[in-house]
This record gives sequence, structure tokens and C-alpha cells, in this order.
Amino acid sequence: MPITFHQADIKFRVPDGTVLKRFIERQVKKETGKKIELSYVFCSDNFLLGINRQFLNHDFYTDIITFPLEQNEKQIKAEIYISVDRVRENASVLKIDLKEEMRRVMFHGVLHLMGHKDKNKTDKAKMRKKEDEWLGFF
Repeated sequence: MPITFHQADIKFRVPDGTVLKRFIERQVKKETGKKIELSYVFCSDNFLLGINRQFLNHDFYTDIITFPLEQNEKQIKAEIYISVDRVRENASVLKIDLKEEMRRVMFHGVLHLMGHKDKNKTDKAKMRKKEDEWLGFF
């Protein structure tokens, strides 16, 4: 499959992984006309902090980092790193199910690859609306 799941320094199994892969592939194709080749890497806070420091010169925890590798008129290739620790903590703080928060974060990375932004209030609201739309399919 064009979407793969990997574990860096922790064990994590994506609930309904096959369904999620197919859904993301369909949505990207439907909304952009492109195929997607995507590797999700699930890791710890410390692992992602190292990536954040090394590649982005940021010294703070984050839940996701998306690395576009190739984009053209036919396809999108990328790697998305997700801190399971951070997503778990965010789900707890927000009092929502871990599965829902993980899906939101997974979708968030893909939406960035599709051109959605979240740097200002308006863009954040649009991104959240699109995440909610995708979550509504589950």
C-alpha cells in the first residue's frame, strides 16, 4: 500500500489502520487528483524532539512533523512523524478518545501536504473544519 505505518522507539498499533489508509488515499485522490505515498512514523516525545531540534531548530515538544519529500501533478510523497506521547497527553487534556485525537493529528499532516495552512486564526479555523469533516466519516 502507498501508506505505511512504522514504529521508531515505541510500540504503537494504529486502530483501524487499513480503513484509515484507504480513507486517506481516497480523500487525497478525490480532493487533489493525486496519489499519495506516505510513511507515518510513530515515536516518543524525545524522539520527535530530536528531529525538531535537528531539522527545524526548534527546542520544544510537538505532536507532529511533516516532511514533504516530493510533490508533482500526479503524486505526493512524504514522511509524517507523530509523537504518541504528545497525542496521548493532548487527548487526556482535551478529554477525548485517543483514537479520535490520533486520527485528527494524522489527518492534519496530510492536509498540510494538500496545501492547507494553520499559521493564522483564519487558516487554523479552515484546517479544523476540514479535520472535523474527515473525522465525521468515522
